[in-house]
Amino acid sequence: MKIVPMKKLIEEYFEQNKELMIRDIMRLVRIKSDKEEAKEGKPYGDGPAEVLAVALEMASEMGFKTKNYDNYVGAIDFDDQKNKLDILAHLDVVPGGDGWSVTEPFNPVVKDGRLYGRGTIDDKGPAVAALYAMKAVKDLNIPLKASVRLILGTDEECGSSDIRYYYGIEEEAPMTFSPDASFPVVNIEKGGLQGKFESRFEESTETPRIVSFKAGIKSNVIPGEATAVVEGIDPEEIRDCCEAVDKISGISFNLSTEGDKTTIKAKGLQGHASTPDKGRNALTGLLEVISRLPASQSTGFERLRALNSVFPHGDWLGEAAGVAMSDELSGKLTISLNILEYDGSSLNGTFDCRAPLCATKENLLDVIKAKLAGYGIDLQNDDIKPPHHVPGDSEFVKTLLRCYESYTGEKGYCISMGGGTYVHRLKNGVAFGCTMPGSENNMHGPDEFAVIEDLLTSAKIFTQAIIELCG
Repeated sequence: MKIVPMKKLIEEYFEQNKELMIRDIMRLVRIKSDKEEAKEGKPYGDGPAEVLAVALEMASEMGFKTKNYDNYVGAIDFDDQKNKLDILAHLDVVPGGDGWSVTEPFNPVVKDGRLYGRGTIDDKGPAVAALYAMKAVKDLNIPLKASVRLILGTDEECGSSDIRYYYGIEEEAPMTFSPDASFPVVNIEKGGLQGKFESRFEESTETPRIVSFKAGIKSNVIPGEATAVVEGIDPEEIRDCCEAVDKISGISFNLSTEGDKTTIKAKGLQGHASTPDKGRNALTGLLEVISRLPASQSTGFERLRALNSVFPHGDWLGEAAGVAMSDELSGKLTISLNILEYDGSSLNGTFDCRAPLCATKENLLDVIKAKLAGYGIDLQNDDIKPPHHVPGDSEFVKTLLRCYESYTGEKGYCISMGGGTYVHRLKNGVAFGCTMPGSENNMHGPDEFAVIEDLLTSAKIFTQAIIELCG
């Protein structure tokens, strides 16, 4: 009897099941699962609860035992043994957004070897790849000495309260990985600061003036759109400012005037806050325009200009804020102003900062707090989110790197990232896949996609990892 090598068995399995895996990813992508208003029994609204139910049904049909933790998370167990490995993925998504050209956000399509749709790479595609890895181990009758559990969350994009709920009930597995980032292995996740600020002041009705400003949808999303209304300023003068800023920023502007008021709409490129250089921040672009306008002096106008000085367009490294820093292991700090609302008598907003291992409360939070306070703006945070680091020479990490090398032919190595995943507070948790080195996938932006072959390779790597860690 000929003995077929394990790697060949796994590769043949996924070649045979490729279309089924794509089908099931598309099944989940069609469900609009961004966070909504809570309802009874549905902490994040209808969409997240629906997608979780469908995913658990999918796993049940494969023969796995499932458990729904009150529509916060769902768990899928390989068997009844104690789990040695947890895999953490999420089924919630950021909003669909505008600017899609290949398809609509929740109408997945396959084109040129890519699967397009919101969540295809973040994180429904990787979640299904992990599920199919468990199915491959099951269908190929590969015995395990310990179990693996796939945990599917529904609030990763808005604070991960789901996973805190889960770990309030269950204990951590000895090892955990999350397929919600990049290969080879992310063993360092930067710390951070979701800086919430506000300021109140007496409204000035003296014209020319800034009537309102609104931009941003979520703190971890680079805003692709922003709107401001100004009063008493010549539209041609506004247009000149917009054209000047367009040339240096790549932000486009559209004006509409009614009476003495002009509405300015800025159009940039939505992106992920962990890589602010890959988006075009419409908020900071429009804030630069506003700061150049000849508005009457008022407290509100001065505070808008102050924000522009602290978070100038294109300054992703925090130089103007006085917090630029880096270290050898985790790289540079990044920062982006992603939410801002102004109504003439108050302003409030949120910036997103991803901080390296060398960041502390004293050299990050206290510095920005003092700078904003000098302009009459109150930063409400009291501490920073600590970084996460799992040693790269641990047996767990070395095993994952071997699995990656086996199916890609590329050398494995550890990396640091600005994004945070479910494993950030877990003692022995790393991010592992599904984006291959050098790949672009428009995560959080229009036309998000996953490379189908990369998802298949990921599933093979996960299969091998389950076997080596639990077999």
